[in-house]
Amino acid sequence: MTAAVQRDEDLLLEHQLCFALSVASRSVIGAYKPVLEKLGITHPQYLVMLALWEESPRMVKDLGEALAQEPATLSPMLKRLEAAGLITRDRVPGNERALAIGLTVKGKALREDALAVPGTMLQRLGLDREQLVALNESMRDLIAAAQDSAH
Repeated sequence: MTAAVQRDEDLLLEHQLCFALSVASRSVIGAYKPVLEKLGITHPQYLVMLALWEESPRMVKDLGEALAQEPATLSPMLKRLEAAGLITRDRVPGNERALAIGLTVKGKALREDALAVPGTMLQRLGLDREQLVALNESMRDLIAAAQDSAH
């Protein structure tokens, strides 16, 4: 293949990593939707709950860092989770600007139902645990490379 043909091939949509990642992301998140609907939460809310099940309470800033999201993006979602009775949002004594996000009894109990989600998703996506681990490692490497290139 000549260099000119290769350059033309490089611009084919099907050869674009960004396109493949975009479609894969939408497709995987779409596959989560019916599973999470049974829990009464959306995919972004699920990610917040996962972070809180790991550690609660958490400051909004810490939650944003864990989820790679800006606090302003999280704020409306946190309000919806609070309205659903899954989390609490409390001002930190001595720092009126800081919010601590904690789990309610209902939010803690939801974890028990969520334990089935990973296995269900492996089955829905036709993956085994080894494939999941390898895919996660590849994605983390790709994220790190993209973040490094941005600096």
